[in-house]
Amino acid sequence: MSDIIQLLPDSVANQIAAGEVIQRPASVVKELVENALDAGASEITVHVKDAGKTLIQITDNGCGMSPTDARMAFERHATSKIKSANDLFCIRTMGFRGEALASIAAIADVEIKTKKTEDEVGTYIHIIGSDVKKQEATACNNGTNFMVKNLFFNVPARRKFLKGNTTELKHIIWEIQRIAIPNPDIKISLFHNNSAIYELPKTNYRKRIVDLFGKGANQSLVQVNEETSLVNIFGFVGQPKYARKTFGEQFFFVNGRYFRHPYFHKAIMKAYEQLLPPETFPSYFLFFEIEAANIDINVHPTKTEIKFENDRDIWQIIHAAVRESLGKHNVVPSIDFNQSGSIDIPTPKKSKEDISFPEIQINHTYNPFETEKNSYAGNAYTKSPKEKANLENWEDLYSGAQLKIKPEPEYFHDKSDSLFAESLTQFSGKKTLQLKQKYILTPVKSGLMVIDQKRAHERILFEKFMEVMKSDSVASQKLLFPQTLELNPADAALLKNIIPELLSLGFDIREFGKDTFIISGTPGVLDVASPELIVEKLLEEYKNSPVNAQSKAKEQIAISLSKASSLDYGIDLKQEEVDTLIDGLFACATPNFSPDGKKVLTIISTQDIEKSFNK
Repeated sequence: MSDIIQLLPDSVANQIAAGEVIQRPASVVKELVENALDAGASEITVHVKDAGKTLIQITDNGCGMSPTDARMAFERHATSKIKSANDLFCIRTMGFRGEALASIAAIADVEIKTKKTEDEVGTYIHIIGSDVKKQEATACNNGTNFMVKNLFFNVPARRKFLKGNTTELKHIIWEIQRIAIPNPDIKISLFHNNSAIYELPKTNYRKRIVDLFGKGANQSLVQVNEETSLVNIFGFVGQPKYARKTFGEQFFFVNGRYFRHPYFHKAIMKAYEQLLPPETFPSYFLFFEIEAANIDINVHPTKTEIKFENDRDIWQIIHAAVRESLGKHNVVPSIDFNQSGSIDIPTPKKSKEDISFPEIQINHTYNPFETEKNSYAGNAYTKSPKEKANLENWEDLYSGAQLKIKPEPEYFHDKSDSLFAESLTQFSGKKTLQLKQKYILTPVKSGLMVIDQKRAHERILFEKFMEVMKSDSVASQKLLFPQTLELNPADAALLKNIIPELLSLGFDIREFGKDTFIISGTPGVLDVASPELIVEKLLEEYKNSPVNAQSKAKEQIAISLSKASSLDYGIDLKQEEVDTLIDGLFACATPNFSPDGKKVLTIISTQDIEKSFNK
């Protein structure tokens, strides 16, 4: 029998490595910008077209490479960062594996121009699918210029599973944020289809965060600074009142490198305990300085998962540091035992008059069990004739206060789910009750129906939005006073991409200068008191929701808008509002589930209720 095990060709091995390192266009941006940082660049410019699917161009003014180094950089595991296994435990650079360029060249058309400051001419290399097409001397600026075209051109299965341009651009923006925040001394620019998204000047940490996330971020930041023998922690956390219902502004950095750590995230959430509105997350930008030997960053090819030697101790330090910072800024009550100075206790002024103690007057004849006294006459307490009448006729206070009885509607829908189909036909509508400002309870023949009021409203609005999109005529309600909306660059870029879909829904919104928009109209199906707030909430929902295909982009926007504009929990509903909500829900084509597939209603059977009393 012949041997069957053989070595893979380099081109195939590089494509396999690319599957781990290069998952989408944002991965290319991350790896090449990190290489620019390691090259000592003070200015980095990123140009992408079609969210990086067509072109990714990254230019830096770093040290550049010699002709030999430029060619060797595309070989697997070729790196200048480590020479022995021990070097893996004292890494201070961003890249070190030597896989990035080889992986990129295996699945794209790559051109590089690079030149060292001391060289007269630079080097040009052209590689397609790991095949070197050309290498020659060329005239170019100091530093390195990468052009990556037609990503995944030879791996159609990978290219097929890329998301829409909006989603891929969102990931590129995230990668730029993760690199720009810990490097405020570096000028970084990002352009998409020749339109500027970020042009970040050299600055400090706070100003860099404001440049990335908008002017509103400045007033929410609370400074954190804690130095210990184990780790130094500095940065900022957000005030609780500015917390959001979605993730997006939570960042950990260790020695200048972004990383994720659910355990440390819990330390921060614990510090905010009983301070946050329900189902919200605070923003935080925390930087860790720690000995390189005490962490392991060689855990995952993307280097975003890092192991800490003393993670339990660091957890306690994080929790204490955040809690102390919130206390110092009067976000939580705190006692400062290191307060300098003395406490001034006021002393009475000297006076010729003697100071006398206040006299307490006591009515020794007062009888608390005396029933015929109820109004003050000195210290006597006698009942008034009006109160006597109230006590004798107290039942009349509750006359006419019975719950409103809702006429029984007939809902006969052909639903696939037999349990819910039964609930629709047996809904009696006799009585409804709002529980915890979150659920609506109503009896049905088989037990008790419980409806989630927010999800029910989301389902109603979603089906209305989908009907609007399908119809030719869109009802838009003009605003008496147009609203101005100013966004951070990332949100502005996202809004520009979905404006056509918003117009089809009935929004009248247009650009008004850099990162500023004018809202002149809203969908007629919405009762919008604050249109700018609705758009901001829409962006929050949309940028954290995956869009599987471009054809489903409109549906996803309808989902996000229904979630953003639906009524929140914690709102008391009038009986008429409850009735309207229930009628609208049961008139929907799919009343059982919210637009994103969560259960809207459930039935607690009479048998289950009886069992709970028989235990």
